[in-house]
Amino acid sequence: MTQRTERVAGEIREILGETVARQEIKDPRVRGAGIVTFTHVHISGDLRQARAFFTVHGMDDESLERVRQGLHSAAGFLRRRIADRLRLKSTPALEFEVDRVFEQEARIDALLREVSGDTDKKTE
Repeated sequence: MTQRTERVAGEIREILGETVARQEIKDPRVRGAGIVTFTHVHISGDLRQARAFFTVHGMDDESLERVRQGLHSAAGFLRRRIADRLRLKSTPALEFEVDRVFEQEARIDALLREVSGDTDKKTE
């Protein structure tokens, strides 16, 4: 990723986060979800496609999918917000994906605790 695409991706992440935090999205799948956190944005080199990764702590997979669908439904609104703030030649099309990094981290942590617990029992 070039410096410019990194900067634009960071600004898009910030705009998405602010818009959701201010509850500007009327869709109840997003509004009633709790705290939606955009973890990072991947953007294509030509700045025409952006994939935003998000998470909502404490939600199951089914609920996260509903939030993703709500964000997808609001993509046009969010794209206009980005266009108003960034003034790019073309505003990127938005896709949303659930970020599973926290789930993976918890799983690895649990496995490490299990392994360390097993080694302690073997030495006794």
